[in-house]
Amino acid sequence: MLPLRAAMWLAAAVAALVIRLDRRRRRIGLTNLAIAFPEKSERERAAILAASCRNLGRMVAECAHLAWLTPTNVRAVIGFENEEFWRCEVVQPLATSGVLILTGHFGNWELCAYAHGLLGHPVHLVHRTINNPLVDAFVERLRRRGGTRLLRKHSAARAVLGALRDRGLMVLPLDQNASRRTGIFVNFFGQPASTNAGFARVALITGVPVVPAFLVREGISPRHRIVILPRVQIASMADREQAVRELTQACAVVLEDMIRRYPDHWLWTHRRWRTRPLGEPEIYDV
Repeated sequence: MLPLRAAMWLAAAVAALVIRLDRRRRRIGLTNLAIAFPEKSERERAAILAASCRNLGRMVAECAHLAWLTPTNVRAVIGFENEEFWRCEVVQPLATSGVLILTGHFGNWELCAYAHGLLGHPVHLVHRTINNPLVDAFVERLRRRGGTRLLRKHSAARAVLGALRDRGLMVLPLDQNASRRTGIFVNFFGQPASTNAGFARVALITGVPVVPAFLVREGISPRHRIVILPRVQIASMADREQAVRELTQACAVVLEDMIRRYPDHWLWTHRRWRTRPLGEPEIYDV
């Protein structure tokens, strides 16, 4: 109901208040920031957490206004750091193969997928059911409106391979904690982090390009730019499990570097290091 900029201001203010009142998520966020930036003071880390939450609030407001975006006006809010690089690394390869996009819960990740659909390149995305059915239904409608093709998690492995074989643009975030069953430990901000090995296995099976892509906000405005980074190189080695580990580690390095550049863009309230190597103590007390 509010104009976009007013909605963004209000949502950012509410989110900043919520993180001050929600002690559990605040402790998680500050614990994560202490791992990632031990050299920073507590005040600096608290400021990053607050800025991250304000960015999340702006994202919520923007998602509530996505209906007004169309293929003709999407470039009013979405630009490119290097559009020619985007065409070379993402668009042109789709003529002959699928493309696997490496990204995370960074910036306005929903808008990034939505905008690609309006730009003529809809993405495939694994949709994990949200516990609240009303929120889940809203997110599903939002994603489909932008042309995103949703794959259900219970059948995701086969669907992901099928989408890539059909020359699809597959987006798989790789920045959240994985269970001991599905994850392997790689170094992330100096700590072993259980990371889903499925991303690397898919890349190795299909041989499709792995391209990092992120949406970076311009200040606190509703303007964003798509940032495409050089492809992550896929090692060719006889030991498949070692190749999976090396590719997963290479992807973690890309994610960490982007988060270090824009720490206010990442979702710090997720328990990223929840799964621990056997014998190592728990990190979170919540």
